[in-house]
Amino acid sequence: MRWAVTLSAAGSAIFIAGTAMAQAIPSSIRPEQRPVVDTVTRTQTLSPLDVATLTVVRPQLRPAALQAPSPPPVEASESNADFQRWIRDFKSRALAQGISGGTFDRAFDGVSYDPDVIRLDRNQSEFTKTIWEYLDSAVSDRRVRNGKQALREHQDALEAIEARYGVAKEVVVAVWGLESSYGSIRGSNDVVQSLATLAHDGRRGEFFEGQLIAALKILQSGDTSPRNMTGSWAGAMGHTQFMPTSYLDHAVDFTGDGKRDIWSDNPTDALASTAAYLAGFGWIKGQPWGVEVELPSRFDYATASRKVARMPSQWANLGVFGVDGKPVPDYGSASILLPAGSQGVAFMIFKNFEVIERYNAADAYVIGVGHLSDRIGGGQKFQAEWPLEDRALTFSERKEMQRRLTAAGFSTQGVDGRIGPKTLEAVRTFQQSQGLVADGYASLNLLKRLR
Repeated sequence: MRWAVTLSAAGSAIFIAGTAMAQAIPSSIRPEQRPVVDTVTRTQTLSPLDVATLTVVRPQLRPAALQAPSPPPVEASESNADFQRWIRDFKSRALAQGISGGTFDRAFDGVSYDPDVIRLDRNQSEFTKTIWEYLDSAVSDRRVRNGKQALREHQDALEAIEARYGVAKEVVVAVWGLESSYGSIRGSNDVVQSLATLAHDGRRGEFFEGQLIAALKILQSGDTSPRNMTGSWAGAMGHTQFMPTSYLDHAVDFTGDGKRDIWSDNPTDALASTAAYLAGFGWIKGQPWGVEVELPSRFDYATASRKVARMPSQWANLGVFGVDGKPVPDYGSASILLPAGSQGVAFMIFKNFEVIERYNAADAYVIGVGHLSDRIGGGQKFQAEWPLEDRALTFSERKEMQRRLTAAGFSTQGVDGRIGPKTLEAVRTFQQSQGLVADGYASLNLLKRLR
């Protein structure tokens, strides 16, 4: 998954440069398929948590299948007339899927075409941040400090949630911290209006219409009211930014008030729903997401692959140890991940890494959640250094690298600017041919060598 990190128009961060590009997880269109971070957000009444952390740090996933060309802009008045016709047509489809006429009419009362949503959808910036720049924000000292405070403030609820679902409370708080800055930025867009606008727009109409039907089902269940159903411009809702389909599948009423309320100032249902989501995808109690490790001088970088999994004791036999110099306990089968190649931090990652990926399938996000949870729990900063002299490749540079690799006989099976598994394999093979460390790191230096 392994993208360059990018910034949204609002400055929220985003993907990893140098490793394989993130692929959409087809079995779930949960938060990992949220089209992009909310850039027009609502600031709630703040707790003592420091206002300066009001930054949502959510990697943006834009699966290739959803990247249709953008049509030319349309005047809002013309679009709104078309939009109202679309609503009338959509109503028959909604009713055919079990939505009552009353629910539909209440949900669409006062809803109009929102050109700001389309503008935000069109203006998602390209990938520009490195993983270390992303982590500087995602796991800043202030965010860690506020996470510890949030953990204390909601300790009883979080301990009860952990006891029921087996997901570490620190991990739940870390997701909360990255998704909405501990509930301070949840989004103020009318979700029905946003999703309807995006579904009508057609660029990703099928996806958003499915989300809109799910939103109507939520309203029909009585969990919230139409105008209280607010979230990001792309439809992600509540403290931990659930898309409507994921809400239907995983949200829980932990407080016992008869509603799965992820929108209120009380975050309990949202936090429990996040734990339920992770548990539902196979969270292993007591297993870390990953551990920072040191690699031996003669490490075989071909084994630094998600396809290669060994028990930590087996890795220890090959000279891979924790940064404390001791073998990593046998928590389960693990792979070695090098998000910045041989010159950056090395990780031994476990099954729970994959589980967090179901929330957002970008390595930057998973490492951000994992490291923030460790720091909230009293863990240390990463011990190794990142290659700070590097910068992320631009979109055009990534396409250039793919073209040059292919022309040199190392086919990337297409030129799309996405550093995915095929491109990584081409990078490794090229590095081997040049007598370089075959770590698969698609760096600027590698591009210069190809030139």
